[in-house]
Amino acid sequence: MLYKTYYKSPIGNLMLVSDGDNLVGLYIENQKYYLNGIKQELTSKDNLQVFENTKKWLDRYFAKENPSIKEISLAPIGGEFRQKVWKILCEIPYGKTTTYGEIAKRIAKEMDKEKMSAQAVGNAVGHNPISIIIPCHRVVGKDGSLTGYAGGIEKKRILLELERGKVEN
Repeated sequence: MLYKTYYKSPIGNLMLVSDGDNLVGLYIENQKYYLNGIKQELTSKDNLQVFENTKKWLDRYFAKENPSIKEISLAPIGGEFRQKVWKILCEIPYGKTTTYGEIAKRIAKEMDKEKMSAQAVGNAVGHNPISIIIPCHRVVGKDGSLTGYAGGIEKKRILLELERGKVEN
């Protein structure tokens, strides 16, 4: 069974989804791929410990603190390749960015391949089911441009500015 609750954030309403113990989803209202991969009905349940922990984490994040990803038990739903990409996203430091190409190089090396498509990485980043906490907003184009955020480019800009100040596109 999967459970849901909501969190009102500076970038809009967020839906949190849990399997009862782990956070499996954090979706920005109206984002692309909303609830992608979740096939079962969601039951409202506001008082799960993982939801309480996540809401406290989000409160601290939006207060410009740098809470650790390790404070929340995460279990994003996705295939092996996407899991590899999401693991790398979790390693991008607060206030820093990397590119799709850099992630592609790292994945290629991990998979013992000559190269990996930045577009394939972009697809996996775009399907990240735990927005903000798994920081897909920290991935930018090779020229530093703000590209491809499922929640919308303006929300990506807001999140990056929250972490590091004014961001130019």
